[in-house]
Amino acid sequence: MNAESETARDTEGQADGHGERPPAEVAVVVIGYDDAAHVTDAVRSALAQGPAVREVVAVDDCSRDGSVGLLERLSASEPRLKVIRRRANSGGCGTPRNTGLDAVTSPYVMFLDSDDVLPPGAVDALLAAAEGAHAEVAGGLCVRRELPSGREVPWQPRLYALHAVVPLPAQRTRLVHDTLCVNKLYRTAFLRAHGIRFPEGRFPYEDVVFTARLLAAAPRIALIPDRVYVWHVRRSQARLSISLDRSGVENWRARTEACRQAYEVLLGAGQKELARTARAKFLDHDLRMYVRELGLRDAAYRRAWWELTRAHLAEYDADDWARNPAAPGRLIGRVVLASPEPCDLPRLRELAARPARLYPPYARAADGTPVWSDAVPQVSLEPLRARPVRALPLAVDAELRPGARGTRLRLRLHELYGRVAQAGPETVDVEWRHRDDGDVVIHGATLPLAPCARVPRADDTVGSSGTWSAETVVDLLALAAPGAGTWDLRLRIRFRDGASRDVTAHALTGAGLLRRRAVPSARHGVVLVQPYTTHSGALALRVAPGVRGLLSVVRARLRRLLH
Repeated sequence: MNAESETARDTEGQADGHGERPPAEVAVVVIGYDDAAHVTDAVRSALAQGPAVREVVAVDDCSRDGSVGLLERLSASEPRLKVIRRRANSGGCGTPRNTGLDAVTSPYVMFLDSDDVLPPGAVDALLAAAEGAHAEVAGGLCVRRELPSGREVPWQPRLYALHAVVPLPAQRTRLVHDTLCVNKLYRTAFLRAHGIRFPEGRFPYEDVVFTARLLAAAPRIALIPDRVYVWHVRRSQARLSISLDRSGVENWRARTEACRQAYEVLLGAGQKELARTARAKFLDHDLRMYVRELGLRDAAYRRAWWELTRAHLAEYDADDWARNPAAPGRLIGRVVLASPEPCDLPRLRELAARPARLYPPYARAADGTPVWSDAVPQVSLEPLRARPVRALPLAVDAELRPGARGTRLRLRLHELYGRVAQAGPETVDVEWRHRDDGDVVIHGATLPLAPCARVPRADDTVGSSGTWSAETVVDLLALAAPGAGTWDLRLRIRFRDGASRDVTAHALTGAGLLRRRAVPSARHGVVLVQPYTTHSGALALRVAPGVRGLLSVVRARLRRLLH
């Protein structure tokens, strides 16, 4: 066992609470603006961390909703709480965080947003890890909690799967992907010695630049699998958070600028590998996320978005594009660069899905080389020929049809430049996964995939030279058993050599295919079923059993319309 592994193991024992109780050495900076409904919950979650927290610095960014009064009343009975009210609103999150950082007197500091909370034990776990590893930074697992459903999705779980100590960030380039500043504990003196601060003023995605500045200073970092931050996601509230409010093109402009600055910070510090990873992360994460939503925007937004994206990607060099050239984000970026006007948006949306789907047509150049399309032949798809079948962007159609024996699900797997036939698809596993609780799964059948003759259809796309099909009945009543909810279709294609590929299915949208249906039920009286297409083009089902379920659907629809 090497020295790093031994340190990691020692840190694990302390982070689990087996060491002595950490002394009062941590400050938690809580920032808020017009968030009276949640800010005291955030502050209390910091105070409840126990004696390890020496001080909580609550910075109010000139709120108008009484937030300061609530904080001052709380501070009257809590000597560890210091309230700072800024005289003018900064327009962003960076300035109030810097204000709080300047006021901190503790050896370590954390950051907390007013609408989030720290789970019990978070500070103790991070402080024990930092002290045990002699690290300038300790990071832990953040979970995104969707409200009101309560569904939790871990943020960057691969990075925080195990206890580890990273002597230099360049040895764990995945750190670039975790751009959050709130799931970490920092040695205050380290931040001040290196001048690591947030961008001032109205600068959305300020934590992207802050994280780059942190990694550029090459801190020793301890990583722990403990839950240390709960990020509340409230999509139905009147004022969306910056990360959720992506309806205007200025949001995309701000994100690209933050990513550009992060790259320049890392490159300027000589962290070339981290800088390359930051650009790759932009393609794989940021670009794909916004491409999935382009179909929701109007023509003016799409033209402006396309122009901004082309300008940003024009800064990439040959080495940036050469790395993993078959990755979906790189293919999308090359298509955007190759076309001066928005093109192939539905197909790009499919490729931006997770997992990616490369939908027909499958064009070829004059020499037979696979290319993106006849209109954009300069984007070669030749790297797909070397990609393992388990990583191919396979395209599967899903079609729901009512019938005398129930609602039937028809699946059709497309060929991809001969790779599918070469691998020999044999079966497909069908399952429905609950949107709000991913642990609830309804397993369908394992179906044989049969090659089928080429039969043109009204909704067909030219260029799909071969297909395999399967069909089954959907047990709608089983989906209704847990109550009202949304179900996502998940498939696993199994091949002749034992390899498999997890995919989602493209929802066909022909006449009547996505029509709402009322299904009789002895238990519920009636079950309302609404097939629909997600932002990434995949098939999903909303199910509402009984009269109460019908009313919940109506209320949810009204909320979406009003929002």
